[in-house]
Amino acid sequence: MPAPHLTLPPTDRVLSPLTGWTRAHWEALADRQLDALVPYATPGFAQYRLPGRSSWSGIVSDGLEGYARSFLLAAFRIAGAGGEVDPRLVERYAQGLTAGTDPDSGEAWPHLTDCSQQMVEAASIAIGLHETRPWIWDKLDTRVQERVVDWFSGFVGGKTWDNNWRLFQVVSEQFLASVGAPYSQADIDGGLDRIEDWYRGDGWYSDGDGRNFDYYIGWAMHLYPLLWARMTGGDDGGRAAVYRERLTRFLTTYPHFFGGDGAPVHQGRSLTYRFATAAPVWMGALADCTPLAPGLTRRLASGTARHFVERGVPDERGLLPLGWYGTFLPATQAYSGPASPYWASKGFLGLLLPADHPVWTEREVPLPVEESDQYTALPQPGWLLHGTRHDGIVRLINHGSDHNLLEGPAQDDPHYAKFAYSTATAPETAPRAWERAVDGHLALVAPDGTPSRRLRIHPLSCEGRVAASRHTAQYPGGDEEFPIETTSALHGPWEIRAHRVQAPAGATVREGGHAVADETQPHAEHGPGWALTRTTTGLTSAVVALHGWAEEAGTTREVAANAYGPHSATPFLTSPAHPGGSSVHVTLIALSRDTVNPRALRESITCTAADDTVHVRFPDGTELAL
Repeated sequence: MPAPHLTLPPTDRVLSPLTGWTRAHWEALADRQLDALVPYATPGFAQYRLPGRSSWSGIVSDGLEGYARSFLLAAFRIAGAGGEVDPRLVERYAQGLTAGTDPDSGEAWPHLTDCSQQMVEAASIAIGLHETRPWIWDKLDTRVQERVVDWFSGFVGGKTWDNNWRLFQVVSEQFLASVGAPYSQADIDGGLDRIEDWYRGDGWYSDGDGRNFDYYIGWAMHLYPLLWARMTGGDDGGRAAVYRERLTRFLTTYPHFFGGDGAPVHQGRSLTYRFATAAPVWMGALADCTPLAPGLTRRLASGTARHFVERGVPDERGLLPLGWYGTFLPATQAYSGPASPYWASKGFLGLLLPADHPVWTEREVPLPVEESDQYTALPQPGWLLHGTRHDGIVRLINHGSDHNLLEGPAQDDPHYAKFAYSTATAPETAPRAWERAVDGHLALVAPDGTPSRRLRIHPLSCEGRVAASRHTAQYPGGDEEFPIETTSALHGPWEIRAHRVQAPAGATVREGGHAVADETQPHAEHGPGWALTRTTTGLTSAVVALHGWAEEAGTTREVAANAYGPHSATPFLTSPAHPGGSSVHVTLIALSRDTVNPRALRESITCTAADDTVHVRFPDGTELAL
């Protein structure tokens, strides 16, 4: 059966001219996922033990994860329908609470201990219990309620990891407070106070200390404080107004992360949560703080859900596999178990909005990239977003997020270390491809082929259509470090990237463009100073040497290395035998569904570098100084 692997209602092209989706589509998608989990439940429905690779937390924790994350989806479905759902759905999750908190059931949940995975899952259960209180909590036997409270009490005075995990403690202990159970106000206040240290401005948090910017900002750092506020009954000490104002600012630019086909930019960790990228736009509507038109909120969320559904998510079993489209483990993390993708449930938050809310009744309006070319500077994370209307692609130019602490040892990660990401491509993440580090990277390559890494990123500027950063490259095989400063400027559909490089004598300087992936091998070609790869669907990645490069160029191929398809290819430029000292290398980076002619680009664009300034002149007379 080809995708989509579920039966959907008829599309409504009057109400939803861009996606065809209505609330009924969301309900059908939720119901299919919930029904598909039943065969994998333990006898008392306390755990869902799904097929797939286990996480580092073990099978019992993974089973709890299956219950908790799917309960979040069930809760939104139950509460959004005012309890008018199949009664078996309510009964399953009520029964799961009974068995999960019974130490003699044979499927009891692990106790909440400091920094345990159970803390993550408890937060989902707390939210689910709050939202479904009239249908589940209030109808539980008193003894079961007491056991649930005892289980949650492991949070009180407990220690969590010092990042978004602080908020799991906040919402869980607020649930305890809401049912009259013992809790620690100091824990709640401490967690909420701690996230103030991570607020960077313009609606942006870092997820903990450092420069940790990714979708966790939307589906965790903004989400949980406002879900907490829903639990307080209005007694939030004025915090909720602050959180609403911050989410308003964040949402002002958030639609720019989504391509015309509904795809989110493929950057950061936990991308297997997929639909959860829609969570902050729903939260904005739910908290009455969104700057987005109701039709834009639905268009963004429905477009994203439809994007994955049309590409086989959920799969033919009705399950969410570990990956982006199909199963693809290199795009996941070691903490990801077979039920981890069900944090996608956050993307169904909109079901809590009544059916007559404007987000469900007003006509869809286009995404920014569907209306015009977009150039968006985000100084706090150090990103440029670049959307082109003609092909619907959004690119993220990264000069600020590295997922490292500000001090101490640094690591690189393919979901953070690249210079560019997009809605149409993914980084090469299989171990062997990551070792080669060709795509989206400027490397000093040793004679044995080992490349330098982009570890800690130091942002320098981000304004208009230009952003810059520096990083320090450690030449492979030695202790000496070499600074590399990079400036990106956007013009039309292109990125111009200028690197000011310090390198040892004999090193090869290499730069790779976007990796494109497909079901079949991408076409590849190269010539003097340019290289190109193209999929059968016409997605083209190209690199063009404008200054400082040798004539050498090429393409590299990988198999089973990319979330977008089994065959992938990357164009690259090289300059071997560096003389030592400083050099300037300027590259045109192209990613387009249009025809790209790299020879013509190289012949028609002029570039000079003098007095530490790079000047680029385009055929239309436009000049850039980088």
